[in-house]
Amino acid sequence: MAEHQRSPGDTDPAPRRWVPPPALAGFLLLLVVVFCLSYGVGSAAGPVAPGMHSGDAAPAPAGGAGGGSGRHGHDGTADTGPGGGR
Repeated sequence: MAEHQRSPGDTDPAPRRWVPPPALAGFLLLLVVVFCLSYGVGSAAGPVAPGMHSGDAAPAPAGGAGGGSGRHGHDGTADTGPGGGR
């Protein structure tokens, strides 16, 4: 009986599944963990400035009494009021 010898170039009959390198899988896991931690810290810290609200709230009134642009006394006009401003 003749034995069939395999050459080094022969492949297995069953195809192998592609497996990502461990370094890539570790990096992606680290990326997800860092994102989750930063999201949690940001949620716990709350808004970064007074008066910041989520997009759910009603928009601020445009103009009118006390409306303005939200820049506390800087409405963009050249008039500095009494005292000259400088």
